[in-house]
Amino acid sequence: MNSSAGSAYENFNLSLPQNVTPKDSFSSALTKNIVAMLVWLALSILNGTMTSTFFKHNFFYEDPRYIMFIYMVINDAVQLTLVTGLYVVSYAFSKILVSACCPLIMTAVLTTRSTPLILGGMAIERYISICFPLHYGHMCTVQRTIWIIGVILVLSIIPPLTDLFITLAKEPASFFESFIFCDHSLLFRDRSIYYKNCAFDSVYFSFVFLALLYTYCKIMLTARAASTDLVSVKKARNTVLLHCVQLLLCMLAFVVPSMQAPLIQLFPQYGLEIRYINFLLVYIIPRFLSPMIYGVRDEKFRKYWIRYLLSRVNRVKPTEHLPQKPR
Repeated sequence: MNSSAGSAYENFNLSLPQNVTPKDSFSSALTKNIVAMLVWLALSILNGTMTSTFFKHNFFYEDPRYIMFIYMVINDAVQLTLVTGLYVVSYAFSKILVSACCPLIMTAVLTTRSTPLILGGMAIERYISICFPLHYGHMCTVQRTIWIIGVILVLSIIPPLTDLFITLAKEPASFFESFIFCDHSLLFRDRSIYYKNCAFDSVYFSFVFLALLYTYCKIMLTARAASTDLVSVKKARNTVLLHCVQLLLCMLAFVVPSMQAPLIQLFPQYGLEIRYINFLLVYIIPRFLSPMIYGVRDEKFRKYWIRYLLSRVNRVKPTEHLPQKPR
């Protein structure tokens, strides 16, 4: 391990439990993992029913708005599953093989970085819908939406891929056969990766934030000038405002890890609690917003979603015992 990597390891290691091995009591660890799994299960059911609702109705396939929405739901579901799985695994196995940890961390990073870009794309779609309603049909098409999703995936995969390439160049081959606590900072531990990601995130979030700010201001101006359809303008404005809140929550995933180490240094006796609270605030709670913004607030989708839920409930009801016909 070179000196810069060693320094990075020591600095980031402060944000983990001592010796990177959880020291919770059995009851405390069991409670935390049960809560995490229950939240994951509840959100998975919510996301699963919304995804099923989307795929059961062909007209949703033809609306860019709902295509972007279901892409965010699937992206959040994958991220939530990976992050929750890694959290539970950290209690069951303090260390895992680097070659097994690598694809998990890279996929988690990809889905985490996709979320702000999806928010930006959805905000722009609302902006075009309100400010250019006559041109919406040819500006927002299904084909262009698929292309945008492809661009989002490419932009999101660049940071973890460069992390991997730097690690392959600077770490010995034996590193990938070793066992580590599965954490991004311990997997991609060269200091240059940290600086590279800081620069990327600064540009990345600045562009997304400016896009959301611009679309919100333009929708506000349209709302003041509009004499008709004020309801849809108001809904679009509130949607973009919620996207801004969601973006701020997404930024916690990039800010909190650097704050976690100093907090644990100040309060070492609460290290595991700080880690758990950050896990809930950064990775769990923001996942509730995506279904709420479109799945619950959107009248059209809500109608078909509730209809799907009722059909599932009626299907699992126990059938009444009917009187048998005489032979």
